[in-house]
Amino acid sequence: MAIPTLPSRSVQDTVAFYRRLGFEGEIWGDPYRYAILTRGTLELHFFTHPDLRPAESSAGCYLRVLDVEAVHRAFALAQLPAQGIPRMDTLENKPWGMREFAVVDPDGNLLRVGQPYDGTLNAER
Repeated sequence: MAIPTLPSRSVQDTVAFYRRLGFEGEIWGDPYRYAILTRGTLELHFFTHPDLRPAESSAGCYLRVLDVEAVHRAFALAQLPAQGIPRMDTLENKPWGMREFAVVDPDGNLLRVGQPYDGTLNAER
């Protein structure tokens, strides 16, 4: 299993944002230098990067899930905008055989969330 480690201008603010998406976790260090967040079998790590410019960030990860529809519905409860930073994109079938959507967090981290939809790939937890 690989666990993404993503930059955050304020780990405390990042934890508050991801709690809106159903993640739980802890902050380590003082002052708020590292966070480990989980949501079911998903795990994300965040480190402090105070000079990060969200619009210039190229950090991101892909989260393969077993039920992308359920994750999309749960994340939609956060009522993120469809444009800008942060945002949540629509759920779509992609030509590469994945049904997916994306979330961009306040620090510009891109999280693609998806699962295979054509039966040729096996979803992993």
